[in-house]
Amino acid sequence: MKSEHILARPPLVLSQEQRESYFENGYLLLEGFVSREWLDRIWEVSNGFIERSRELTRSDAMLALDPAHSADNPRLRRLIDPTEHHPLYWDYVSQGPLVDVAEDLLGPAFKFHHSKLNFKWSSGGEEIKWHQDIQFYPHTNYAVAAFGLYMSDVDDEMGPMGVIPGSHKGEIHDQYDEHDQWVGHISDSALERVELDKVKWLTGPAGSVTVHNCRTVHGSLPNMSDRGRPLLLHTYSAADALPLTPRATQTRHEGRLIRGAPARWVEFDSDPCQLPPDRTNQPGVTIFSSQNREPSV
Repeated sequence: MKSEHILARPPLVLSQEQRESYFENGYLLLEGFVSREWLDRIWEVSNGFIERSRELTRSDAMLALDPAHSADNPRLRRLIDPTEHHPLYWDYVSQGPLVDVAEDLLGPAFKFHHSKLNFKWSSGGEEIKWHQDIQFYPHTNYAVAAFGLYMSDVDDEMGPMGVIPGSHKGEIHDQYDEHDQWVGHISDSALERVELDKVKWLTGPAGSVTVHNCRTVHGSLPNMSDRGRPLLLHTYSAADALPLTPRATQTRHEGRLIRGAPARWVEFDSDPCQLPPDRTNQPGVTIFSSQNREPSV
C-alpha cells in the first residue's frame, strides 16, 4: 500500500503528524512507548540467554559472542532470531504494543520477517557502520521497516543509533567492497554522497521505540560507557512486499501474517535493489562478522 493510501486511513496510536514525519524523514522515535511490565518480562527472558552464554567459547547459531567474551565476563553481540528461542519474544512481536504502530505505518496488512537482539555491551560494544537494511533482505517494494526497543535508558555516551533523515528517498548503496566481497556497509567514498552532517542520534529512556525504513542510512558508534545498550529489533513488511532472497536460516515465524489478509497482488517498486550473497545455511553470519570481515561460523 502506498504512503498516500496509508495516510488516508485514520491512525490507531500515532498522530497524523508522526506518520507524515516517518514518510518524510524515514524514521520515528517514540520515547518511553513500551510499558515497564513488558520491559521487565523481556529482561527476565533475555537475562537467561546471557547466563546461558557463559557455557560457550565461540558463537553459534543462537548467540553471537564478542571476541572478548568469557564465562566470567559474558559479552554478547547478538541473540539471533529470538522469536525462535522463547515464546515471549513472539508474543511481543505478534501481540505487543508495536503492532498498532506498524499498522499506522505499513497499512492494515503486514507480515513478520525476522528479529534480533543486539546487546551493544558496555566498555567497547562495537560500532555498526553506516548501512541500509534492504540490501540484506531485498523485497519487491520498500514498505519494510525495523522496529527497535531500547531495553535500558540510552544517552549519547552509549552508542545510540543514528539515522540520516530523508536518506530513504535517495540512493541504494553498494555494500560490497572493491574486491566484490560483501561487507554490509557503505564505503567511505560513497559516504561522501550521504549527508552525514544531518545525523540524528536517537536517545531516550527505557521503553523508547525506534522505527526506520529499510532504505534509511543508519549506524551507531561504539558504546564506551559502563552501561549496556540492548536493542531488541524486529522487522515487519507490508503484505504486498515479497522477499526476493532467502535468509541464512528459515524460521518458524518468517512470513507470518501479523494483521490483515494475505495480499492478492504484489507491489513492485521501480528502484532496483542490490542482492546480498547467498547465506543459506550460514546462520552465524551477522552484520558484525560481515563488517569486521570475520570468517563464517
